[in-house]
Amino acid sequence: MSVGKNDEVQLFYYFFESESESERDPQNDPLVLSLTGGPGCSSLYAIAFEFGPINFDFSTYGSSLPSLVLNSYSWTKMANMIFVDWPVGAGFSYTTNPESYYTSDSKSPKDVYKFLQKWFLMHPMFLKNPLYIQGESYAGKIAPMIAWEISKANEAGLLPQMYLQGYFVGNPITDVYLVKNEKVPYAHNMGLISDEYFKLAECSCNGEYVIPDLNNVQCHYALQLINECLEDLNTYFILDSTCPNSNIAKRDQTFTEVDSVTIALPSSRPKPACREQYYTISETWANNPYVREALHIREGTKGEWVRYNKSVAYAVDVASSAEYHLLLSKKGYRGLVYSGDHDMEAPYSSTLKWIRSLNLTLDDDWRQWKVDKQIAGFTQRYGENGSSFLTFATIKGSGHTAPEFAPKACFAMISRWLSYNPL
Repeated sequence: MSVGKNDEVQLFYYFFESESESERDPQNDPLVLSLTGGPGCSSLYAIAFEFGPINFDFSTYGSSLPSLVLNSYSWTKMANMIFVDWPVGAGFSYTTNPESYYTSDSKSPKDVYKFLQKWFLMHPMFLKNPLYIQGESYAGKIAPMIAWEISKANEAGLLPQMYLQGYFVGNPITDVYLVKNEKVPYAHNMGLISDEYFKLAECSCNGEYVIPDLNNVQCHYALQLINECLEDLNTYFILDSTCPNSNIAKRDQTFTEVDSVTIALPSSRPKPACREQYYTISETWANNPYVREALHIREGTKGEWVRYNKSVAYAVDVASSAEYHLLLSKKGYRGLVYSGDHDMEAPYSSTLKWIRSLNLTLDDDWRQWKVDKQIAGFTQRYGENGSSFLTFATIKGSGHTAPEFAPKACFAMISRWLSYNPL
């Protein structure tokens, strides 16, 4: 879909109609626009490793083109979903003008709004569907900004009018500084550093752990002790193993023939202990010429597909997007913010800090929420006059991409929230 100045930016997307278990009804089910983090991660990551309708079958990897298996906890069972390779440069998105690769926090939400404008003109039958914007990690910072662009456009009478209902974000990096600074207190709360080390840092650094005073020798010493404790920790999921070599060699194989494409039930074969090994399947699959042809990738527009393009030309020009949550809540839009509680990349405690800074009215205080009579996490809700504007939830025992580690719990959470039911 072409967006931006002179339509030079080409945003690639995947669209899945809903597959409701009781009655497939894409014409009435919610429509969710989903963005993956980074910035620079392909949306295929969310599709295949988190909450999309398919996963890769690891049992076939190495002998043939990786096959696909159904995901029992796909969010497409309750909503139509558009997954966008955002920003330009991520996944299969590209631009015909090299200068257009430069984008930012302030520019990219406008591009995504333009994307939605054109998408709805091509699919007007979905204009009456409730619309939600979803993002995780760094895209969790951008999602409420996109929702605000839609809200402003609707009020200005721009067409097409979109039936925006709200947004939901997972482990969002809403405030980059706050996220980074909260890692030390979080590590202490999780038992990763000693009381003595934390007290030394707390007293000597004056709460500044990101850019401490260069002349504060004691603070630097305390942070050095802490860094040594956290070395080799998987900060995306502190319970998970780390790869012995982060630069895992890709399998040197090309497939000259395509086996019959099948989508089966999930394999019983366990995934490898090192999660990065499982991720390499997506690179083998997405770089296969037959797959790229089937996905309608324009020949010559993209070189090698990578799961996370860390070289995207992206400027962080918005320090925090917390204010957009407040603006949207005042307009009556619903918001859900969820966090895996074992994520140290965007600690749930940092999220709670910016939520509380909004001074919203607490409607439902901290409590358990359950799935199959078991505690799935904890939640609290903010609202006024019986209306729930912002819900916060933790996902117990989960990491940075919560649906990847707790698919059943996250499926239940989103299903309840989209249905206007309490968690």
